[in-house]
Amino acid sequence: QVQLVESGGGLVQAGGSLRLSCAASGNIFSFNAMAWYRQVPGKERELVAGIRNSGTTNYAESVKGRFTISRDNAKNTVYLQMNSLKPEDTAVYYCNARPIEIDYRFKVGYWGQGTQVTVSS
Repeated sequence: QVQLVESGGGLVQAGGSLRLSCAASGNIFSFNAMAWYRQVPGKERELVAGIRNSGTTNYAESVKGRFTISRDNAKNTVYLQMNSLKPEDTAVYYCNARPIEIDYRFKVGYWGQGTQVTVSS
């Protein structure tokens, strides 16, 4: 099974920035896409951003223009740059490696352990 190790979470004030990293044990280019999801208590895990091996990106409407997903295939690492953070961005963020072409609504593939992001008001 693929191992995904996340880092970069923490506490930040509203308006601040964080950069999350996801280091994979294998070649991320072998997957159809990589993605970041987030989850808060009482709510379904939801897509934040996805990036295909072609570089094509997809963002949740709530983060569009503020977050940027990127990948470094040589380092087998995926990043999520989060700017202009809001309290409603507070959640556990999960890295996801997706082996098949399927809508991001479907939670498939491999998952990291999750990293907490807390935005204070």
